[in-house]
Amino acid sequence: MMKQLQQMQTKMAKMQEELETVEVTGTAGGGAITVTANGHQRILSVAIEPEVLEEGAELLADMVLAAVNDALDRSRELASQQMGSLTAGLGLPPGLL
Repeated sequence: MMKQLQQMQTKMAKMQEELETVEVTGTAGGGAITVTANGHQRILSVAIEPEVLEEGAELLADMVLAAVNDALDRSRELASQQMGSLTAGLGLPPGLL
């Protein structure tokens, strides 16, 4: 049992390292706003097509917010999938870790 826990701890550390380097992209406005995040839900970049700037500050803010939320949702989903594959063989209830 102890050996199994140590192996899981090692795998979890490796997974955390991988999540740091994995990038996901969220978009809004038909791709006019693109936000890139990593697997740790850190925003890495925001790209805005120049024509969107003409739409006004309020619409721009709404689209940036939507793209950020899309990127963060994708990042959380990725982390959840990786955690699920890591703990699949342990018989733990879903969401425990």
